[in-house]
Amino acid sequence: MRTRPLKVALLGCGVVGSEVARIMTTHAADLAARIGAPVELAGVAVRRPGKVRAGIAPELVTTDATALVKRGDIDVVVEVIGGVEPARTLITTAFEHGASVVSANKALLAEDGAALHAVAERHGQDLYYEAAVAGAIPLVRPLRESLAGDKVNRVLGIVNGTTNFILDKMDTSGAGYSEALDEATALGYAEADPTADVEGFDAAAKAAILAGIAFHTRVRLDDVYREGMTEVTSADFASAKRMGCTIKLLAICERAADGGSVTARVHPAMIPLSHPLASVRGAYNAVFVEAEAAGQLMFYGPGAGGSPTASAVLGDLVAVCRNRVEGSTGPGESAYTQLPVSPMGDVVTRYHISLDVADKPGVLAQVATVFAEHGVSIDTVRQQSRQDGGGEASLVVVTHRAPDAALSGTVEALRKLDTVRGVASIMRVEGE
Repeated sequence: MRTRPLKVALLGCGVVGSEVARIMTTHAADLAARIGAPVELAGVAVRRPGKVRAGIAPELVTTDATALVKRGDIDVVVEVIGGVEPARTLITTAFEHGASVVSANKALLAEDGAALHAVAERHGQDLYYEAAVAGAIPLVRPLRESLAGDKVNRVLGIVNGTTNFILDKMDTSGAGYSEALDEATALGYAEADPTADVEGFDAAAKAAILAGIAFHTRVRLDDVYREGMTEVTSADFASAKRMGCTIKLLAICERAADGGSVTARVHPAMIPLSHPLASVRGAYNAVFVEAEAAGQLMFYGPGAGGSPTASAVLGDLVAVCRNRVEGSTGPGESAYTQLPVSPMGDVVTRYHISLDVADKPGVLAQVATVFAEHGVSIDTVRQQSRQDGGGEASLVVVTHRAPDAALSGTVEALRKLDTVRGVASIMRVEGE
C-alpha cells in the first residue's frame, strides 16, 4: 500500500459535507484498504468558521476556499456547496492546480458541465458527480460505464423526493396540495422556499445531466422543458384513479425513433398503477432505464439527505483516489453523437383534458370537431352533469398519442369555444 496519504479538500460542511467528513474519519481504515492508500482530510472551507463541527479539527477549517483549492498538495476537492458561483470558479481553479473534483452540484453541471469537463481533460484530472442526480442511487456510473456498450433509448424517473412525497400524500390521503406541502415542510422534506423542487427546476437539472450521459450528447438546463406540480389537484388524482393511474412528477429523456434527436422534459404525468414507478412512495426516487440490449432496468432508493448523498460522494471519492494511485483518470465527457435537442412540440404523447362545458346538446360534437381539426384522435370521453346544477357539465377527454404541439393547439382552440366554460386540468399520460 502507498504510504503517502491522498489529501482531500472539502468545500462545504452542511448536512452533506459533515457526513462526508464523518465517514472519511470513521471508515478511514476501510477506505485506505479499498483505495490502496490512506485518505486525509486536509482542509474544510466554510462560511461560518465559529460553528462547532463535531469530529473536525478546528485548524482544518477555513473561510478561504480559493486558497484551499490552490494548495499544491491537494489531490481531490469535494464540492458540496451548491449553486453556480463560486463553485464553478473553485472547481476550475482546483483543476488548474492539479486536483481532481468530486461534486454534488446538479445546477452547475446542468448549466456548464461541458466546460468543466473540458478544463478537467485539459489538466488531466477527473470530474465525478454521482451525487448530483439521485442521492445514494447508483445511476451516473451505470449509465456512463456499465451501459457504455449499449444503446439507451429512454430514461424515465422520479428524481425529486420532495415532490414525490407531496404527490404520494395527495394520492394516499386525499390531502390538497397546500396541506401536503405543509406536512413535507414540517418533516424536513421541503425547504422553507420549495420553489426549486415543486416548480421542477431541481428535476430539470438532473434530467439535463441524465440525458447528456445516456445519449452521449450535450444537453443543457435550458434545453429541458419544465412544468411544476403546484396546479395538481385532488380532482386530478380522482380522475387518475378512475383510469387506473396515479400522478408523478417525471423527468423523461428520450431518443427519437429515428435516432436523429433527443428530448428532455419534466412535468407531472399520469402513469398506470402497473408501471414500476407508480409504487414509489414517500420521498424515495426511482429511475427507469430502457436500453436496446439490457432491456428495462430500474434504480430505486433514497434520493436525498445527508447520509445517502454522502454515500454517493464517497463512492466517487474512492474511484477518483484509485485513479490517482494508479496514475490514470476515469471516463470523461462523452458527447460524440452531437444530437440536437428537439422542442417539446415535437414530443409524441397523450393528454388527459378536463373541461367545464355547457350542459346542452351538441357540445360533445363541437369538442370532437376541434380535436379532428388539429389531427388529434380521441381515445375515451366521459361526461358528467354537475351535482350543483347551474347548466354545466364536466367533460374528460383522453387522447391517443399525438405531437405535443397539436395537443397544445387543440387545448387553445377549445378555450375559445363559447360552450367551454373553462379548462379545468391538462395532464400528460405516460408509461403505457
